[in-house]
Amino acid sequence: MQGRIVIAALCALMLTGAAPAPPRRIVSLNTCADQYVLALADPAQIAALSPYGHDPELSAAVGKAQHFRTLKRPSEEVLALRPDLLVGFPAGGSVVGAPPGQWRTLGLASADSYPMILQQIRQVAAAVGHPQRGEALIARMNRDLAALPQPKRGGVAAYYQRRGYMTGTGTLVDDLMKRAGLVNLAGKLGKPALSQLPLEEMIAARPDWLIVESGSEEIVDQGTEMLRHPILRAIPRIRLPQAWTVCGGPSYVEAARSIVAQLDEAARKGAARVNPAPRR
Repeated sequence: MQGRIVIAALCALMLTGAAPAPPRRIVSLNTCADQYVLALADPAQIAALSPYGHDPELSAAVGKAQHFRTLKRPSEEVLALRPDLLVGFPAGGSVVGAPPGQWRTLGLASADSYPMILQQIRQVAAAVGHPQRGEALIARMNRDLAALPQPKRGGVAAYYQRRGYMTGTGTLVDDLMKRAGLVNLAGKLGKPALSQLPLEEMIAARPDWLIVESGSEEIVDQGTEMLRHPILRAIPRIRLPQAWTVCGGPSYVEAARSIVAQLDEAARKGAARVNPAPRR
């Protein structure tokens, strides 16, 4: 009789399609996963964040992350933390030495577009047990992006990094450029997702903008020195924190807002130079 009751209860659970219980101990394995976990999980659910969770140059959510533990030696600590969900788990095997099935895992590829960010928000929200929180975040992001003004100035832009590396099409940076009404120089030149472009070729291409990482223009070695080369001074710059573009996530909105604001500020300054205020 008792066995029939148990079987009946299990059948009822299957028929209702009940979701598994929300995880109680979540560990994030990389800074991209950190953004999602911090935005979507309850604080009490978060057992630890990635090793770079407190690094302001890489973490776009460092303000929230500082309240949580970060991993120092993941292969040792994860086992001791006994998580029931690992987020950011790499494809192709375990990095922490646990047998398969020890815990639930959610792998996240690097997001290279806004639609992919929305997809990952839904994946993480479901995995942490708060799907409605994911939909609310998506609604806010869509609303904020829709409210961005149409940039007053466009043009061709190059995302230029130390040692002359340039980011190409099919990347998150390229997606942000398109949203702001910019044309990616790498696409015009037929370059891949990442390529090196010497200074001479950059000048010959004559982009309207250089997009650079905030702080990258401080000369610390030969790789950064080239960004301060005199022949690049005439090209206006858009500056973005690396943490906003190294990973997809909620910070996408901040990056888009900043690009549009800097384009509009440059347009205002240009108009002021062409039409200076009359002297009184």
